[in-house]
Amino acid sequence: MIRTHLWRAAIACAVSASIAPLAAQQPTGALDRTVAPPAGPAPAIHFPEWTETTLTNGATLVVSQRHALPLVAVTIEFIGGADQYEPANERGLANFVASMLSEGTTTRTGDQLSNAIQLLGGQISTTIGGESGAIRFTVMKDKLQPMLDLVNDMMLHPTFPEAALERLRGRSIVGLAQLRDRTSGIASIVFPKLLYTTNHPYGRTPSEASYKAITRADLEAFHRAYYTPGHAEITVVGDVNPADVKRMLDRAFADWPAGGSVPSFSYPPVPAPGPTTIYLVDKPGAAQSTFAIGEVGPPRNTPDYYALRVLNSFFGELFQSRLNADIREQRGYSYGVFSRFAYGRGPGPFEAGGDIVTAKTDSALIEFMAQLRGIRGGRPITDAEMTAARNALIQSLPAQFASDAAVNAAITSIYANGLARDYYQNFVKQVNAVTKDDVLRAARKYIDPEHLVILIVGDRAKIEAPLAATGIAPIVRLNVEGETIDREERGAGREDSNYSDVRREWRDLRRHHWNSGI
Repeated sequence: MIRTHLWRAAIACAVSASIAPLAAQQPTGALDRTVAPPAGPAPAIHFPEWTETTLTNGATLVVSQRHALPLVAVTIEFIGGADQYEPANERGLANFVASMLSEGTTTRTGDQLSNAIQLLGGQISTTIGGESGAIRFTVMKDKLQPMLDLVNDMMLHPTFPEAALERLRGRSIVGLAQLRDRTSGIASIVFPKLLYTTNHPYGRTPSEASYKAITRADLEAFHRAYYTPGHAEITVVGDVNPADVKRMLDRAFADWPAGGSVPSFSYPPVPAPGPTTIYLVDKPGAAQSTFAIGEVGPPRNTPDYYALRVLNSFFGELFQSRLNADIREQRGYSYGVFSRFAYGRGPGPFEAGGDIVTAKTDSALIEFMAQLRGIRGGRPITDAEMTAARNALIQSLPAQFASDAAVNAAITSIYANGLARDYYQNFVKQVNAVTKDDVLRAARKYIDPEHLVILIVGDRAKIEAPLAATGIAPIVRLNVEGETIDREERGAGREDSNYSDVRREWRDLRRHHWNSGI
C-alpha cells in the first residue's frame, strides 16, 4: 500500500513538472477555434536536371541523377504509336505486339523470361498507345545491366508464338464483349466515331473483326517497323552516372541496328461540326445512363493550353468543380461527373460526362447544357474559382517529381509531346498568368453548345421520351457499334428536306426552352 502511494506521488510530480513549461508557453489571449490558422510558405519545387546524348545506334539518351536511393528507373519511349504505324483495318495490332514481347524470345520461353525478371527484383511494362509506346522498369542499381540485357532480348528477338497469339486474341474478344456490356464501355467505343469517323485514327477502336484479322506475320512486320532506335528516347533516372549509363546501354543494345525516324503526325482533316444532336444507344435494363458530350478540341501545342487547363480545373476536374458540385453534390443525379480536354499531337476531343441514374437522365442533360452555356459567360467566373484552379494545378506539380519513376515519366512526357525542355520550370508562371478573360475567350472558342455531339447510352424505353421532351436536340438512335438504326430520322446523308424540317422544329422548341430559363 505504501509503495502504491509512493508511485502515485512520483507520477503526479512528473506530470506537474511536464505541464508547467507547456502552460508557460500558452498564448495569453483566448484561442479562436473558428478561424483556420494561416498556411505556411509553399515548399520549394526542385525540378529535375538531365543530360542528353546519342547512343551509337542513334537512339536519344537522357540521364537524370538522383542518388538518395540505389534505384534506377528506365523508360525506352518510342515517339509515335498505333495511330502512325497500325493499319486501319487491324486496330489492336500494336497492343498485341507490345503484349507479346513477354511471351518468349529466340533464347528464352515466356516462363523463363518471367522467372529471370523476378529474380532481378523488377517488372517490365510494355505498352503502345495511340501516339507513343514504351518499355519501362525500375530496378536496384546493381541489377541494371542484367535487366537491360533482358529488355534487349525481349525487344529485339520475340518469337510471337501462335499459341500465345490465340490466347491473347480470345482474351481480347471476351474483353470487348465485356466492355460492350457496360454503358460506359459502349460510350468509349461510339463517342470517338461520332466525333472523328473511322476515317481518322482518333475515331477507330478495336473490334472483333480487327482482332480476328491479326496474323503472326502482321505482328512480325509491325515489330520490325516499330522497334527502331531512330524514334526512340531512353530516359534513365536514379543512382547512376551518365557516362556509365551510356556504356551500359551501348553494350546492352549492341545488336540493335540503326534505323527508323520520328513520324510526322500528319492527320486527315476532322469532320465539320454539325448541329447539336442527341445520339441514343439502347442498353435495356441499365440502371444508369452514360453521358459523353463534346466536340473536337485543340491539339497539345495550342497556345490556349494553359487557359484551358485552368478552365477545365474549376469546370469539371476538381471535386468541387461546377459540373460535379451541381450534378452530384447539389442534385444527387450521379456519383461523379467530369470534363476534360484530351490533348494529342492532333486535335483531341473535349468531353463532359459521367454516369447518371436512369430516372434523372433528362434532368441531368438540362444541367449539363446549362453549365456548358454558363462557362461561356452566362455564369461569370469568380476569383475563388480562378484561385482554386491555379492552386490545384501548381500544388500538384511536386508529386510529379516524388520518385525516380515519377521523374522519369515527367521527363519522358516532354519528349513524347514535343514540349520545350523548360516546360516544368515555366509551368507555374504560365498558370499564374492566365486571366479570367483568357479563360472566357478559350471557353467561347472551344465549347459550342450549338455544335455538340451528345451521346447517351442507357435504357431507351425509360429515357427517350423524357429526353425528347427537353427540346434540347433531335434524337438519333444508334446501335452499339455507333451505326444509325433509324434511317427515317436521319435521312439520306442528313441533307434531305425532311431531315432539315425536323431540325428546324427541334431548334424552335429548344429556343423556347432556353428562353424560358429551363
